[in-house]
Amino acid sequence: MNLRLRPQSVRRALRNLIDNAERYGGMVDASYGRENDHAFIRITDNGSGIPNADLEQVFEPYFRLEKSRSRETGGTGLGLSIARTIIRAHGGDISLANRAEGGLVATVMLPLETQSSNNERTMT
Repeated sequence: MNLRLRPQSVRRALRNLIDNAERYGGMVDASYGRENDHAFIRITDNGSGIPNADLEQVFEPYFRLEKSRSRETGGTGLGLSIARTIIRAHGGDISLANRAEGGLVATVMLPLETQSSNNERTMT
């Protein structure tokens, strides 16, 4: 089975997730593997997490948990929206969950394919 993807796009999505983890969570740990017919990438941090009520809303364009208007303390509110759009365009999804020990885990799931296209790279 292969993982079909557009490397530049997926790199941008992962960069957005890792940058957020570094900015708001300090320590970043990334892992990957396979679950059934999907590849997964998990990005974990040890920050304060996100209020449960906002775990989906943070994917909305321009939504920011940090309410100041300063770019020094927060971004534009587009990073997670862009990341999810890219991953969904690949047939996958991103989910966020607070960790019991503190921090957040972002899980990227991408479907594994049995055939590859000429204009896409595959990873096995």
